Amino acid sequence: MVNAADFNASLSDVVPPPELSPPLAALWWAGKGGWDKAHAIAQDDATAEGSWVHAYLHRVEGDLGNASYWYRRAGKPVASNALDAEWTEIVATLLGSES
Repeated sequence: MVNAADFNASLSDVVPPPELSPPLAALWWAGKGGWDKAHAIAQDDATAEGSWVHAYLHRVEGDLGNASYWYRRAGKPVASNALDAEWTEIVATLLGSES
């Protein structure tokens, strides 16, 4: 099981920890600036968590219309906080739900 500190420390690695769920793996790549890899993972995950990450990624991209669609799919309100704060919130939530 990965906690938030381990997750953040793993960002210095070349690949994400193998035990990460797809949404967390997508956030890991996003945390490293790998938007394309992150998006490929998120768009293949049909879960609410995957949709939330997908929404975040489109917000990072600046495609707010597409982001809004994915927030609805995730059952989440459209985020308006700083992107890094949202990334941290999603990571913490997903890590907490995997405990």
